[in-house]
Amino acid sequence: MIGASQIKEQMEVKDSDGKHLGTVDSLEGERVKIASGGMHHFIDLDVVENVKDGVVRLTQTKDEAMRTWH
Repeated sequence: MIGASQIKEQMEVKDSDGKHLGTVDSLEGERVKIASGGMHHFIDLDVVENVKDGVVRLTQTKDEAMRTWH
């Protein structure tokens, strides 16, 4: 699992296909709060594949991640 200390506010969040998903707003415990489409959503740290060059990359596709938002 990626350490929360690697994730910073305003980092871009991309899905497993490299598609833009949102921007990191904050960290709340073991979840990343992201801003996307004018709303805030949460992603569990365990779906973060890596953090590189200011981008948080997920192990999920955009559709998979968005299913947990509703």
